[in-house]
Formats: sequence, C-alpha cells, structure tokens
Amino acid sequence: DRLGAFVEKQRHGDMHWMASTLERRRHPLKMWSDARSIIMLGMNYGPLSDPLLALAQKSNGVMSCYAKGKDYHPIINKRLKKVASWLHQRLGEPVKIFVDTAPVMEKPLAMQAGIGWQGKHSNLVSRQFGAWLFLGAIYTTAELPASRPEEDHCGKCRLCLDACPTNAFLAPYQLDARRCISYLTIEHRGHIDRDLRAGMGNRVFGCDDCLAVCPWNKFASLAAEQRFHAREQCDNPPLAVLLQLDAEGFQRRFQGTPVKRARREGLVRNALIAAGNSGDRALIPLIEPLLADEAAIVRAMAVWSLAQLLERREFLALKAERAAMETDRNVKSEWEEGTDE
Repeated sequence: DRLGAFVEKQRHGDMHWMASTLERRRHPLKMWSDARSIIMLGMNYGPLSDPLLALAQKSNGVMSCYAKGKDYHPIINKRLKKVASWLHQRLGEPVKIFVDTAPVMEKPLAMQAGIGWQGKHSNLVSRQFGAWLFLGAIYTTAELPASRPEEDHCGKCRLCLDACPTNAFLAPYQLDARRCISYLTIEHRGHIDRDLRAGMGNRVFGCDDCLAVCPWNKFASLAAEQRFHAREQCDNPPLAVLLQLDAEGFQRRFQGTPVKRARREGLVRNALIAAGNSGDRALIPLIEPLLADEAAIVRAMAVWSLAQLLERREFLALKAERAAMETDRNVKSEWEEGTDE
C-alpha cells in the first residue's frame, strides 16, 4: 500500500514508469506466475577509501562508487547465467534471470533471502559487506527450501537520514526520489530545481552520502571483482575535463561504464552545477563556450554556473551581450534569475 501511494504521486511526473509497472512490482508472481523460488545474488563493490573525502575536492566531479568501474549489469548477468544453467541442468526446471531488466523488487527479496536488510535509507545493508552490494535474481519453477530472512539492524541510528544534502528522506525508509541526487544526476533529464543545486555540491553522477555514513561499513571490504575497481576516467575527473566533453568524447571516455546512462548533455549539466558550486573562477573560460551549446539544458546551466562565479557587473555585461540571442524559455529564465543572484 505504501508503494502504491508513493507511485501515485509520481504518475504525472517524469517517473511515470513507476506507475506503469506498479502491478508487476506488487508480488514476484506478477512477473512470472509459474515461479516457485527466487535465488538472490549480492555482489560486493566496496570502494578502496571513504567516498566522502572527494567532496572536499571542489574542482573535481564526484562520481558514485558503483559507477567508477565497468558496468555491473553484464558482469552479474554472466555470473547468474552460469548458476541458472547449472540449476536447469540439475533440476530440469525453467529459469529466468533479472539484473535491472524488469520491475523486480530486488531489495525486499534480498532481505527475504537473508542477504541483508533494507536500511532507513531504503538501500540494502549487509553485516558482512556493509552498504556496497549489487543485486541480481534468478526465478525458477523449482521448489527450493527458503532461507531465513535477515532482521533489521538499524536500531535508533539515523546517520543516513541526516547525511542527505538535499533532505530527500520523508521519514525512515521513505525516500522522495525527486530530491535524491542519485536520481537527479542520472535518471532526470530535465532542469533541476534551483533550490536543490547548491546541495548537489560537486556530485556529478550519483551520490554515496547515505551509504558512506552507515556504521555497518566498518565490516565492508574492497570489491574482489577487479572490474568494479575505479577506472581513471571515472575516478572523480576534473570538472575542467567534463566541461569540454563533446558527444564523441563522452562516448569514448565512458564506454562500458554506468556513466553512459546520464548521456553527454546530462553529465555536462551536472558538471556545470558542480562548477557553479565550486567557487573556481578558473573554470569560467570553459563554461562560456557552453552558452552556445546545442542542448538547451546545457546552455541553461551554463548561465546558472556563470551567475555563481562571475561578479555581478561581469554577469550583467555578459547578459547584455548574449541573452537576446537565446530562444529557449528555460534558458531565458536562467538569465533573468541570474540577475537576482
């Protein structure tokens, strides 16, 4: 019922897909009525160091730990296929694999399988691996013995709730994705509300704050899978690099990584917000060319970023020179709002 109530709020927003898949999310059998058992996989992607330390490097764009390595989907899918193939050969029962490929409620299923529990930040937490787990599922018609569900071990702790820079938690276990930096920087394609931009800091793809502060991470370890380790091109690259990405450069740099999901215009939008929050005036010469970018969302955030970095007289002079050439109403709005900064 709580899922349905939250999804209803998103029905007319850019998360309408939640409403369209609600019925299939309500129960595992809605996905496959013949299924009798679900095998859940939890795969550790623990980082080498505390991801919160990167937030102090304001001229770099901070990327979520999960996105710094190779895309986890094909890696986990290949592992699950091996297990599913063995299970099918052994029992002769049909199987289906899901790794973010269908509306499967992986976190509650993983809790029922005993892998961990859903913390107050709504993500899965493990006593062995902390908050750093990828999830996947194998559905089968085979009748398998059930595991013992994991209990909630959050207690009175609310560090994750208090750590959110945009106050995205309505209450423990309730997240408003429309304020969540991970959603805003990855899935959201439009303009980000002005009152949320400062809270984004220098986060350009995802956010690990609520995960990173979890006390259970004291048991976490570095990911054993080498392909999940940070790659140089995704390891919090300089904003100066991100601001100069064209479509070809974006594809070349982030091929085979989760960052591709944001698309070039989305990542540059995020980098412009980070630049505006950085206080680094050395970025101004790299931002100004983006006032002529093909993507209106990029032009709009270039205006906002410059409004944060330029002195008022400088911004007014630039506005007098450039604003009249703009045709997009959202970009025009940023020019007008920027005058009031």
